[in-house]
Amino acid sequence: MPGTETQIRDLAALTDRAELADLVARHSLWIDEGRFDETDRLFTPDVAVRSPRGEAHGIEALVALVRRGHDRYVRTLHNKSNLVIEIDGDTATVRAHDIAVFVIDDKTEAIAGGVHHYGARRTEDGWRFDRLDITPVALTEALGRAL
Repeated sequence: MPGTETQIRDLAALTDRAELADLVARHSLWIDEGRFDETDRLFTPDVAVRSPRGEAHGIEALVALVRRGHDRYVRTLHNKSNLVIEIDGDTATVRAHDIAVFVIDDKTEAIAGGVHHYGARRTEDGWRFDRLDITPVALTEALGRAL
């Protein structure tokens, strides 16, 4: 039977993993619902982002980059899966698949798929992403609505 010290360490690791997984889920909501007032709950002030839409350094530049890309859609819906979380003390990496639906108008969507590579660090307020690299995998042309 593991000792108390081992149990505490295992519980701390599970807590860290849960917090990091929650950050990934909240990242999708942040984009889809335009929760830009919550940016500092997800990202460090010095966050560095690289995506097919461009690069951003810092929170203001990140929000501007996201808005430039997403404000032209009626709505978006991001779904992240296949999380691989690696924790090394007060830093971590998270890899996630992202499938996104971009609603162009009331009859047309496009679908994008990519891999998100997050860097994270523990702050006094909890885990925050300090890096995000997005590697595109696929992007469809506009599709007619099936429903």
